[in-house]
Amino acid sequence: MLALRPVQLSDLPQLQQLARDSLVGVTSLPDDTDRLREKILGSCASFEADVQAPGGENYFFVLQNLASGHLVGCSEIIASTGCTEPFFSLRHRPFSSESRELNIHHGVPALSLCQDLSGQTLLRGFHIDATRVRTPESELLSRARLMFIGAHPRRFAESVITEIVGFSSEDGRSPFWDAIGQHFFDLPYTEAERLCGLQSRTFLAELMPQYPIYVPMLPEAAQACIGRVHPDGQEAFDILEREGFETNSYVDLFDGGPTLHGRTTNIRSIVQSRSVITRESRVIDARGRYLVSNDGLAGYRAIIADLDVSGEGPVALHPDMLVALGITEGERIRVVSL
Repeated sequence: MLALRPVQLSDLPQLQQLARDSLVGVTSLPDDTDRLREKILGSCASFEADVQAPGGENYFFVLQNLASGHLVGCSEIIASTGCTEPFFSLRHRPFSSESRELNIHHGVPALSLCQDLSGQTLLRGFHIDATRVRTPESELLSRARLMFIGAHPRRFAESVITEIVGFSSEDGRSPFWDAIGQHFFDLPYTEAERLCGLQSRTFLAELMPQYPIYVPMLPEAAQACIGRVHPDGQEAFDILEREGFETNSYVDLFDGGPTLHGRTTNIRSIVQSRSVITRESRVIDARGRYLVSNDGLAGYRAIIADLDVSGEGPVALHPDMLVALGITEGERIRVVSL
């Protein structure tokens, strides 16, 4: 059985291996021992903190095979962007111009550096073992974060965003970066992303052009990258799109990947999840497959289970499920259909 739980410092060696295998552009999962240790300790402090309103907390989760102890994935939530450092994006909107004398008015698509998305909850760091891509475990890894938000709404903003990794070639080249960022930094795309993971996006973002970039003036290959998802990032995009997330007019600063946006009042795993009482049973008349979580903080756990939740009474869970969730009979769980 696989279970999602908060990260622990003892996970550091396995987490670093996940970082080595992660997709280029996932800067929130750096292959660096000190940076990962800092991230883990920050997450542990966030789970323990008495939070009255969202701030710079980071909630880092790992997906673990309970039988072997092996980690097969990780994901993260930043409670509110822009609290610890500026959160930069590129706004993709028409730049209007007109001539009254010629009676001409039109808009030219342009990219503008902005911090419009500050103050929103950010999903990031999604990575799962290649053997489990497009399996129910991917749904668990991504959506259990949303169930955690639903269980602890005071800790998060009412608006949730995520930046999906944009297109780059198999040799690590990004046409979008080559057309824009390369002119301001003598760095290849992979090195720029590596530095962002080790340090901060801010120092690079602050040197990006402060004036609108007219999209028609970019090479066609770069234009085609705007809002384009990297093939290996498509699953993360698809899961959240099914959750009710939508693309908006913002793209990633470095690779042009799309930004997804959803309000907590519209997100499926938050709105449709039910809180039910549990009872222990070794025999379960399963009627469907569900994501199941407790409502803990540092003790948060989430699994996939075949259950019968059709009635109004307590929901039967096998003893192994209760153990995986870290609960006993009579406690409440949160369930939503897979």
